[in-house]
Amino acid sequence: MKYSYSIAAIRAADEAAVKRGVTSSELMERAGKALAEHVLLTMKEKKIADVLFVCGGGNNGGDGFVAARYLHGQGADVAVLCLSGKFSHDCAENAKKYGGVLFGRIPRRRYALIVDCLLGTGLKSAPSGEAAALIGYINDSGAYVIACDLPSGLSENGIAYSPCVRADKTLTVGGMKSALLLADGADVAGEIALLDIGLSPEGGVEVWESGDVKKLFPPKKSHSNKGNYGSVAVLATCNTLGAPLLAAGAALRSGAGYTDIYMTSSSVPCDNAEKLAFFRTADELHRVLCAAKYPACRFSFYDGEPIFAEAVAFGMGAGVGEPQRETVVSLLEGYGGTLVLDADALNNISFYEMLPLLKKKKCRAVFTPHIKEFARLTKKTVEEVLAGSVGLAEAFAKEYGVTVVLKNNRTVISDGVRTAINTAGSPALAKGGSGDALAGLLAGICARGADPFEGACAACYLLGTAGELAEKEFGQYSATAEDVIGLLPRSILSL
Repeated sequence: MKYSYSIAAIRAADEAAVKRGVTSSELMERAGKALAEHVLLTMKEKKIADVLFVCGGGNNGGDGFVAARYLHGQGADVAVLCLSGKFSHDCAENAKKYGGVLFGRIPRRRYALIVDCLLGTGLKSAPSGEAAALIGYINDSGAYVIACDLPSGLSENGIAYSPCVRADKTLTVGGMKSALLLADGADVAGEIALLDIGLSPEGGVEVWESGDVKKLFPPKKSHSNKGNYGSVAVLATCNTLGAPLLAAGAALRSGAGYTDIYMTSSSVPCDNAEKLAFFRTADELHRVLCAAKYPACRFSFYDGEPIFAEAVAFGMGAGVGEPQRETVVSLLEGYGGTLVLDADALNNISFYEMLPLLKKKKCRAVFTPHIKEFARLTKKTVEEVLAGSVGLAEAFAKEYGVTVVLKNNRTVISDGVRTAINTAGSPALAKGGSGDALAGLLAGICARGADPFEGACAACYLLGTAGELAEKEFGQYSATAEDVIGLLPRSILSL
C-alpha cells in the first residue's frame, strides 16, 4: 500500500530530520541531486538536448539551482531563469554555487525541456506579477515540463489557482503529496514520481492499489455455496426505478451470494379508490420490470419490516419526502448490518436535519455523498468542501461514527480512524448512474464480510478501473453506467 501526505506532514518530517542533525542545506543538496538525476534520465529517454530551470527565490528554487549545478558539471546544455530579487538563505547559497548560464529576463531561445522550480509548496493565493508571467511562459513554451514538488500555482488542497503550471511530470520531494492526487492536482501534475531524500513522514493517507483490493477477493472454496457469501438488499421506491436497478446490477457483480430488490409500496396519500388501484398496478409493473431486467434477483415489497440481508443500499433515485424520511429512520433504528446511504437518503437526512439520529444507529453506516450532497450535510459551500475534503471527511466520519465516501474525480474515504484517496477512475464516470453502481458494488462487497472502510476502498478502486476500461472501449463521452457495470468482471479479473 502506498501513502500520500499533507504539506504539513512533509514539513514536520523535514523538521524532524533537521533535529536528528541533517542540515537544511544537506536536504536541499539531496533534493537537487535527485532532481538532476531524474531530469538527465528524462533527457536521455526523450532525446532532449537542452534544459531550462525556472527558479524562484525560495527553497523550491534552491532545489533547482542545485540540480542545474549538477547538470552543468556533467556538461549538459543547461540554463537557469530567475527573476526573483529575494532569496531564502539556502537558495541564495546555491545560486552563488551554480556557475552556469543565468537569465534575469525571459530568454528568446526556446528550450525543449523546462523544469518548474518557481513556487513549490505553501502557496496561499493566486500567483501574480513576475510569478504569473513565468507560469504563462512555461505553459506557452511548447516544452516538455517537469514540476519540482508541486506545479507552481497548485495549492496544498489540490485546487489550482489561475494561472497554474500544467506539467507533463511532477517529481514530488520527500513523500507523495495529497495535493497532487486531489481535485485539480490530477489534471495539472501529469505523471508523478517520488524523489526520496530520506524523510520519514507520518500520518499518511492510504492510496489503495491492485494488491490491496485483491485481499478482499480471495479464491472461493470449492466446498461453498451462495449462502456463504452474504446477501444484498437494494431498497427502491416508486419514484425512479432505474437508479436502484443500476445498484442491483453492480451488486450482482460484487460476489455476494444473493441480491434482493425491495420495493417500497406506493405511499402516495390517496383516498381515491381509482388512484389507489393505479398505484398498485404500477407497483406490480415495477416488479415485472425488475424480474425481466435481473431474473437472478429476488424481489419483495417493503413496508418497514426487518431486513435480514448483511448489507442494504438505499437512496438511489428515492426522492425526498415524509415516506422516505420514515424509511431512513426505520433503517437507522432497526437494521443491524451494513447500511449504504446514497443520494436521496442523504438529501432526506439534510432536509429533515436528521444527523443527531446517527448517534443512536444500530448499523454500520456508510455515506456516499458527492461534493454538493456533502456540502448540504455539513452546511458548507462547495468551495469549502473542495478546499478541505480530507479533513472534513475525517471529522464528519469521526463525529457521527460513519464511513464517508466523498465522491469526486479523486474520492476521499474515511471512517474517522483510517483515510484513503482513490486514484482509479476516468472522466467517463462523470455521468448519471455511476454513483448508483458504486452503492450497489460497495454493499455487495460488505455483504461478504468486508469492513465498511475497506469495502469502500475496494469498491471505489474497482469501479474506477472499470471506468478506465469503459473509456478505452467506448470513449469518455459515450460510456454509460451500464457499460461500466458490464466491465466490472474484467476489473475484478485484473486483480
